[in-house]
Amino acid sequence: MARASAEGPAQQHGTVKVTVRDRASSIPLVGAAMRLYQGMDPQGIVLQTSGEAHLVNWDPTLHRKMKVDRTGAHGIVTFTNLDPGVHFVLFDHVTPFAGNQPIVATVKVDQGGLHELFFDLDIDPEMHLSFEAPGQSTRTDGAYVGKRAIVDVVFRGLDKAVGNDVVLEVDDIWQPRAGQAYSAAQLIRKPGRYRFSGDLVFARRSGVIVSTPGILAVPAVPGGGDGARLALSSTFDAEERTPQPISGNIGVSLSRTETEATPDLALWTLIRNSTEALSFNNYMDFLDQLFCQPAGENGVVPFERARFGAKTAAYQTLKAQRALPFTDSEAYRVLKAATEAFVMVNCGVLRAPFAFDPVNDNAYLDRRDIPANGSLEDALVQDYLESVGGAKMLPYLAVIRRKLPDVPVLVPSRNEEAELCFGIIQDRLTNPCLIELIWNYWQEEGMLVQTMNAITQRFQNLRGPSVTDPLANTEIDMLRPLNNLLWGYTQDEQHRLTVVRRNYEYDHHYGIRLDGKAVRGMRPADSRSKFLEAFHHLLRLLTTFYRQDDDTTVKADAFPILNALKEVHLILSQGAHNQYGDLPSTARIEMLMQQWLLARPEFREFLPTRVMVAYPEPWMDRVDAMKRLQTWSDTSVMHFRNLAIFGEQLLLSVRFGHWSDVYEATQAFNWARFWRPQAQGYIHAYRAATGVDLSVDSGNPAGEATLPSVLLRQRLAQQQRSA
Repeated sequence: MARASAEGPAQQHGTVKVTVRDRASSIPLVGAAMRLYQGMDPQGIVLQTSGEAHLVNWDPTLHRKMKVDRTGAHGIVTFTNLDPGVHFVLFDHVTPFAGNQPIVATVKVDQGGLHELFFDLDIDPEMHLSFEAPGQSTRTDGAYVGKRAIVDVVFRGLDKAVGNDVVLEVDDIWQPRAGQAYSAAQLIRKPGRYRFSGDLVFARRSGVIVSTPGILAVPAVPGGGDGARLALSSTFDAEERTPQPISGNIGVSLSRTETEATPDLALWTLIRNSTEALSFNNYMDFLDQLFCQPAGENGVVPFERARFGAKTAAYQTLKAQRALPFTDSEAYRVLKAATEAFVMVNCGVLRAPFAFDPVNDNAYLDRRDIPANGSLEDALVQDYLESVGGAKMLPYLAVIRRKLPDVPVLVPSRNEEAELCFGIIQDRLTNPCLIELIWNYWQEEGMLVQTMNAITQRFQNLRGPSVTDPLANTEIDMLRPLNNLLWGYTQDEQHRLTVVRRNYEYDHHYGIRLDGKAVRGMRPADSRSKFLEAFHHLLRLLTTFYRQDDDTTVKADAFPILNALKEVHLILSQGAHNQYGDLPSTARIEMLMQQWLLARPEFREFLPTRVMVAYPEPWMDRVDAMKRLQTWSDTSVMHFRNLAIFGEQLLLSVRFGHWSDVYEATQAFNWARFWRPQAQGYIHAYRAATGVDLSVDSGNPAGEATLPSVLLRQRLAQQQRSA
């Protein structure tokens, strides 16, 4: 395992030069910690003769610890100023390639001697390169564009590596394969030469190493430290796929334009699934399972079943932390804690378990005529997410992180209840909460908040502005939970967001605002005045694109879509400051609770609802009933609910996509197809609510930028005139 030689000028002290390398490839191990001992006999006298016999029953506690040093770029470390006598050098890392036995070498140091010691380790690494076609699990040898290159690293003693004793670290362009410790993959996007570079990293020893007979176990080194690195590299050339000639009778038919899968399909799928996981029906199921009945699994997607435990644990934590300074408000307090836990767990898309439902996800892509190449989760982790500083994050956020290289990332500590130090909050960088405030805006325009305000005013015995009180029969008895819930909700009003604060933030995010007495005289400091025009322009372009895409004789042009996406993305990113990090989630929590309170069966007694209308969520008929009682707008809340859901999904995909650095139209082409149901659903709901048809090119940019609240006020005035 080791050999020594001596040469050099005469001097009082000796020198030992240690070289650590792989025996078969002669690749040096960089950063290997080598521990030096001075040999002592049992009487404490320095040993003067060396030999293999000294390794029999070698006990490091009998010898004098001298120093620890690391090998440099060439795998060499030099120990100088050594007294004459026998010295031992220990390779201070795990050794699965040697049966996890310690590797020790001995050398006799002479006065003025230069002694070379070679650690030739039998690691024998091999790299097996193969290629996998999209949607297939069979590997081949041909490297062609569109395939995934896979490198599997094997070494001697692979089966004896325990835990993270030996890890494979690769360049950022190569992504470790999930569940494969020594395997990495990269998508071949264009022809040319590709290079694989990585390191096998052997950890410092931890715990007692079982020794071979005759060699005593070496105690562990406290602290460990960085590992010893064995560099690996390999290259291959990728080519364009060779066209295959076709002969015989060929049938010809026209079909829609083909497209290729892009890595951001995984992000869009996560956004779609996560926003649906945040839906009211899912929220109501969570509360029912938490408080009223045991959890059922019928109709629940697997990732939601897996998340139930996380939401329950978050609820228990928050319940112990959240308190209200009011008496007899426990029911409302636990409702508030449970709602916060629900939103906190479901809004992050980059937290395991990922919000993928493979069967339904692939079926959705198939209906959009988008190819589903393999696992979306693998595409997300291996191809889409970028690694910056060892942390995986969305490409858009990776750009932001690289702008702030001098700012540290705050790693959460169990002993800290809040992040108070200077730096970047890790969870917001690697697992952002994907919620859009436009959801709250459209719910508020649909009169959700006003409905709850009218009920709480009547609960406090405050008469409405009408001559006759539409809620005169609202008498909620104290025997049912709703009474106490409304008590806690009313008492907690001072801790909820006001309509003015929400309105200012609507303007800050999207340049839109509510209309009414409570929000008059607004003086915003920063407004996204160009958002509405840019967003509606994008929707009009989508209508043109869909007409072209449905025509099998035309290849739809996605470049206008791409440019419009860039414009909307830029405007949205400008508003992602100040209250953006907290206000949307807070507003979502408050409005979910309002919906849940309205969905209570007790409201049927004094809000005359239309039973035969199939509302998708049980709170909606209460809002429409209140609108009829108060002679508010007669536009159904269903349209506003659709605007909220579809608008949020569309804007999330624009905000968190890395559109600023996209110049090929393929991603925009896929985006338009992927979000077609949401885009056309938003266009229809907008026409039903405001009377403006975004599918028709009006040629009037000023009309496209008219605030929805202004259009709604005009429709209400028209409704009142015709009443």
